[in-house]
This record gives sequence, C-alpha cells and structure tokens, in this order.
Amino acid sequence: MHSRLVDRSPVVPADQLTAQMVPPAMFDEVSFASYIPDPAQPSQAEAVAKAEEFAAKVGKIRSGGGRRGLFGKKTPAVGAGLYLDGGFGVGKTHLLASIFHTAPSPKAFGTFVELTHVVGALGFNQAVEELSRHSVLCIDEFELDDPGDTMLISRLLSELSNRGVSIVATSNTLPGQLGEGRFAAQDFLREIKQVASIFEPIRVDGPDYRHRDLPPAPDPVSSDELRATADATPGATLDDFDELCAYLSTLHPSRYKKLVEGVSAVYIDGVHAAPDQSVALRLVVLADRLYDASIPVTVSGAKLDEIFTPEMVAGGYRKKYLRATSRLLALSRFEVTAG
Repeated sequence: MHSRLVDRSPVVPADQLTAQMVPPAMFDEVSFASYIPDPAQPSQAEAVAKAEEFAAKVGKIRSGGGRRGLFGKKTPAVGAGLYLDGGFGVGKTHLLASIFHTAPSPKAFGTFVELTHVVGALGFNQAVEELSRHSVLCIDEFELDDPGDTMLISRLLSELSNRGVSIVATSNTLPGQLGEGRFAAQDFLREIKQVASIFEPIRVDGPDYRHRDLPPAPDPVSSDELRATADATPGATLDDFDELCAYLSTLHPSRYKKLVEGVSAVYIDGVHAAPDQSVALRLVVLADRLYDASIPVTVSGAKLDEIFTPEMVAGGYRKKYLRATSRLLALSRFEVTAG
C-alpha cells in the first residue's frame, strides 16, 4: 500500500544540516583512478592531475596550519581554491566527488542551491561556524542567476577561505533545447571577486552537448493505473500534484532530502504546468533531491516536460528548469524496484 509525501514530517536538526552534505549515492564509489580521460581531450587528463594535486593540498593545509609571523605568532592558513570549468557530461562532478572522498573529515559536498538553503536554514554566522570546521567545501553546479545568492555565497566563501577551508566548485552547464552559452571561468571569477584570487580555473573539455535536445517525455498514465501501480510497489508514495505543491511551500528546502529518504518510487497524480515561479522553483529542488536519490518518478496528467511553461524556460531561471526537466525525464525511465 502506498503512502504520501504530504503525510511525512521530515525534521533535520540544525547540527545535521552540514553532516548531510555528501555526494549523491551514484558517486559513492568514484575515484580519480576510475575517471577515464578521453585521449582526444588532453585537458581531461590534466584536470585529473590538478584535482589530485588539489586534494593533496587540502590535507596539508588542514594538518599544517598557518605560517609563523614576525613575532613567532602563527597566522591562520588560507584555504586553496579550484574551479572546474567545462560543459555538460565531461565528468566534473566525478572529479569533485573524488576530491571529497580523498579529503580529510569533516568535509562537505553540495550543489550551489543546497548551500544557499543550508545558509538560509542556519543563518549566515552559524553556517560559517559549522562549515569552518571542514577541510574542504565542494560546490557542484555553481549558479549566477540570482545576484543576491551569488553575493551571499561569495561572502561565505571569503570567510571560510580565511579560516583555512579549501573550496572547489564546478559550473552548472547542462543540455537544453535552446542552447546555452558555456558558464565560463571568467564569469565565475568576476562574480566572486571577494575571494577570486584563491581559485585556479581548470578547463575540462569534451563533446559539446550544449545544443542537444532533451529526450521526449513519456506519455502520462491514467489516474487509475497510477494508483494501481503505486499500491503494488512497496515503499512507494502517491500524491496529488496540487496537494504536493502546497505542502512543499510549508517545508524549508533543506528538508526535501529527508522528505524522500527511503522512498522506492514517487507517483504524482494530476500533473500540470506550475502556476507560478515560486512553485516551479520548489519543484526544481524536489527534482534535484529525487535525482540524487535515484528515485523513479511516474505521473498522470501532463507530461513531465510541460511542468515549466515556455515563459519560465525563457526567463532568468532557464538553466534550473531545463536541468530539472532533464532529471525528471531521466527518473521517468528508471526501473521501479521493490523497496
């Protein structure tokens, strides 16, 4: 028998918010050795070498402390910085997770969006205190579409770097029907000028996926079929789309990961276009958490590529919406397994 996401009450204590910042399960076993560079793209082998070098540096900074000043007083060590700059599908997250696995604990890994949610939930000062204990902060899919968030994170990185936390970030380029200009290193460094001097930008070249179309969305199933399949799937949830959207508005996004924890498959009835941007952005976060956990998604109503309207996709959050659509379409093709 299915349960409902809207009946769950996920609670994440403040002291666990940073503890849950780890790579998605699909990157649990990756390493530098398991990254196979493309011989036709020499920058990939160079990126692996630079990432390994950076990981070794993280350990030395954390264990060695700062330098002795004129009067023998030890000054705090400044964290190292690395920026992996490249297109979609070239293995940047693989390298980012490999750095995380190699670095000494405590350490943190999260998307740019997750990091902003953690800062929002903890408050800036507490976030600095929590994260400053870490050897490295790995930020996947660094975004520049919200000037306020960019300024907040730039300030956070500056504080953490000065406390000896090393920082590595990747870009958030993804495939999209409209084609996207590559999110290049110069954009990143310009926007985080407070702390840009610590970052070494490294190119990771590969096939250009920028103009690749999203795969076609599967046809939705009927409400009756959706319910029957959900009832027959151990550990599955079945929710009405509007009820789920309303419930998400009552939860801080930092709780979405806990919301879907242990769920084997998600079924959503009556899907339609998001009524406004606030709803749409919450659905983006939910899609990210479902994707991180590799949870299959099946819907009735509209197709999964119709949740975000053409007006939304053409606006400032286009990359977010295209990424969410791409991930939902991938999840719709995942095979449902017993819980």
